[in-house]
Amino acid sequence: MKRVLLVCLLALGVLVSGTLAATAPADTTPVPTNPAPAPGPTTTATTTPATTTAAAPTTSRSGLLPAGVRVAGVAVGGLSPEDAVATVQRAFARPLEVVVDDVTYRLDPSRFASAYTATAVARARAASASERVSLVVAVRGAVVRSWVASVAARLQRAAHDGVLVLRDGHPAVVGAKAGRKLDPAPLTEKLVAALSRNSRLTIRVHTRTVKPALDAADTSPVIVINRSLNRLSLYDGPRLVRRFPVATGQAIYPTPKGDFKIVVKQVNPWWYPPVNDTWAKGLEPVPPGPDNPLGTRWMGLSAPGIGIHGTDAPASIGYSASHGCIRMQVPDAEWLFEQVDVGTPVFVI
Repeated sequence: MKRVLLVCLLALGVLVSGTLAATAPADTTPVPTNPAPAPGPTTTATTTPATTTAAAPTTSRSGLLPAGVRVAGVAVGGLSPEDAVATVQRAFARPLEVVVDDVTYRLDPSRFASAYTATAVARARAASASERVSLVVAVRGAVVRSWVASVAARLQRAAHDGVLVLRDGHPAVVGAKAGRKLDPAPLTEKLVAALSRNSRLTIRVHTRTVKPALDAADTSPVIVINRSLNRLSLYDGPRLVRRFPVATGQAIYPTPKGDFKIVVKQVNPWWYPPVNDTWAKGLEPVPPGPDNPLGTRWMGLSAPGIGIHGTDAPASIGYSASHGCIRMQVPDAEWLFEQVDVGTPVFVI
């Protein structure tokens, strides 16, 4: 039995050896100098480092803003959204220069307004190439008005009226000083517009001059009456217009000296006797007409009972002959009446 088994194993060994020999012939194929490497596992073939590196720029480019796009005049084309927001914010934060006359202010825009930069950039991402995208800016109106009001108060200077005096018998205004005032409306409008448009061009405004009510250039009428010369002079400001001979008060009824004003004007006045003066006792009122002591015009002064008027006694002109009033020839009084107003200054010297 053992012998039979041995014979079988030997026979099987011969058979296996023969089979291997038949299926593995001698290697006569030349060996290449640089043999190709064996292919790697299937899972690593699609995620090689080279493939990952090539995909990254494509993803970055797809997130950039379109070329040539601007937000409120700021170029953001080709930037990432984050960089675009930062760029627009920096542009908005630039100081805004305001010049009032010769005073310069540099304003921080964030104090007066808020810019919605992220919203604008989001719209810019969906814009077409070279499109202009606006920037929404919320201006704090109360803060702007408050600042403008403070500037106006700081620059305002009140005008000082001059004083009308006589110098060598001629009227002159002394002590006048012009003021200045800033109109807040134009500056407020310009400031709001610049913030809203994201403009940083210099804003320039000017104060206006406030003239004093009375200054050296004033051309209002002024009357100067010289008692010693019995002369009335009409001035237009400092300029002499015309002179007239007049009658002034007698020594016992002198025309009062001082600074007065015309307080009333009457055409064809009645004459009423001054009841407190002894010289007028027993006299009656006189209606308008050729016998009226006042002529046809009356210009009453702030000195009680004293006025400039015509006369029914033209021969008295040039003398100290009245009871205190200033008499003029009727035509002269009528001409003067048209040149002066209530409030016209009258100096009696």
